[in-house]
Amino acid sequence: MGARKQIAAKARKEQKSTQCSAKAVGVPTSPRKMRLVADAIRGKDVMQALNILTFSTKHASNTMEKLLRSAIANWENKFEMAADESELFVKEVFVDGGRTLKRFLPAPMGRAYRIRKRSNHVTIVLDSRNQQLATEVVEEEQIENNEN
Repeated sequence: MGARKQIAAKARKEQKSTQCSAKAVGVPTSPRKMRLVADAIRGKDVMQALNILTFSTKHASNTMEKLLRSAIANWENKFEMAADESELFVKEVFVDGGRTLKRFLPAPMGRAYRIRKRSNHVTIVLDSRNQQLATEVVEEEQIENNEN
């Protein structure tokens, strides 16, 4: 690997060390409907995003709320601090298309209409607005690993 690629890889690794994510795979909702919910919480603080999802009337918001709670729990396990202290926000949310189940519906005159039951994959990435707290925890972990 060249020097430039090594530097870029190291920068990406350092950036990911202060982030935490959660994924939901094969959610039985169409990606288009899920993206509407994802757009509503992108860039928001975690508590504000939870309020938006809790009181949303869209069906996809239930799945997104569970996924956000999972990402918060992942953050608390990784950095061993409460989410309230670290000023968490939703850095990235993206929805990719998943497997499509193809079904047929009987139609008039012996025909059949195709129905596509779509699914999606959702990924949420959380980051801290207070970067000093997150980097201090990461540096402490690296020091502990070097001592062992």
